Amino acid sequence: MQRVNTTLEQLESLPVTRLLWKYFLPAFTGVVINSLYNIVDRIFIGQGVGALALAGLSTVFPIMLIMMGFGMLIGLGAGVRISINLGKRDLPRAEKVLGNAFILMLIVSVIITIIGFSIKEPMLTLFGASSQTADYANSYLNIILFGSIFNVVGFSLNNLIRSEGNAKTAMYSMMISAGTNVILDPIFIFVFDFGVAGAAWATVISQAILCVWVILHFRSKRANIKLKRKNFALQKDIIVYIITIGFAPFAMQIAGSLVQGTFNTQLIKYGGDIAVGAMGIINSVSMLIVMSIIAINMAAQPIFGYSYGAKQFDRLKQTLKICLIAATSISVIGFIMVELLPGAIIKLFNTDNQELLQVGTQGIRIFFAAFPIVGFQVITGNYFQSTGKAGKAALLSLLRQVIVLIPALILLPKILGLQGVWIAAPVADIIAAAISATLLVRELKRLNQM
Repeated sequence: MQRVNTTLEQLESLPVTRLLWKYFLPAFTGVVINSLYNIVDRIFIGQGVGALALAGLSTVFPIMLIMMGFGMLIGLGAGVRISINLGKRDLPRAEKVLGNAFILMLIVSVIITIIGFSIKEPMLTLFGASSQTADYANSYLNIILFGSIFNVVGFSLNNLIRSEGNAKTAMYSMMISAGTNVILDPIFIFVFDFGVAGAAWATVISQAILCVWVILHFRSKRANIKLKRKNFALQKDIIVYIITIGFAPFAMQIAGSLVQGTFNTQLIKYGGDIAVGAMGIINSVSMLIVMSIIAINMAAQPIFGYSYGAKQFDRLKQTLKICLIAATSISVIGFIMVELLPGAIIKLFNTDNQELLQVGTQGIRIFFAAFPIVGFQVITGNYFQSTGKAGKAALLSLLRQVIVLIPALILLPKILGLQGVWIAAPVADIIAAAISATLLVRELKRLNQM
């Protein structure tokens, strides 16, 4: 109880800047380390195998997003439910959710593996694999599907570690897993000459270590809730209880996979395999910067929610202002680095292919053209989500990822060719930012009246 009271006192009275910084550091470390999985794989594959292998990996990425989506369906859904039950001091119910979630993770992992192997070839074709890149994509995907159980269970349970209040433990888990991946990648690719398969095995082994680590945590004295065999019997109400919360992030992840697949197919049509490889690099850079902004969201979320519920509107607006400034600063810095050093960024992933350098340099500059306003969009969407306005939050997310971006990806290349594919991203950013600004201005006026 003392720990809970202290937390509430800090949310209510600790200076906003200090509070944000306290929450930001572990969140930032966790999300950036998580991003390194795909980035490190792409760097070593691009440098050790080549541009076509990089393109092949890019066609696997939408499938990995779908796998991550199922992990989020269970991990985020169960995480929220566990937090709520802990808040109610209902420890047995929280442990029951944990046990049911664990069994769901195992079941979903097996289903993903079976279905994945059954339809992987048409899926790779759908997501842009060509005759030149299909072998690379297959080699990587076969191993990733084999290790899907480690992926789903490891990342989902790690999210539950955060939900039970052990944020630092969750951060250390990701550091151990990502560190293993970074060490094994060059050994398997360069020393043992395993190529694309080496990168996949490095990923699966690092995920397996994470999986074992988090299971042992929930069996240890460090855990606030325990993984017990008696809670493994599935209950319909708990399954529904988990899925109803997890479905929204799951749907957004599937939408992200659809968007990435659309990008790849349009790039193949108008730019070829090298353009798909360039997109893989652009995704890596974009993901690293956006994840830094997501860390601000994670830090701000409890402050937004508490301040809004406590009717501390001045504190709410102060938090929003600081977050908007910080996120915009990150966006602007990322934009400047990309626009000034596009060639150096592309060469980080591959130094041999001049066509990749040319296509990637042009593509990354256009793709990031409106990036300074991305931070504003992300924070605004999180504000609405954190203050209970899920409809507006979902609208803003869908605007950028689906409603505007997919039609732009279909229409603009017909007029502008390959450049139209790259331009679709800033067009979606500008439209989404304009609508975000309109909704936020109305919200601020309402807060001032309240």
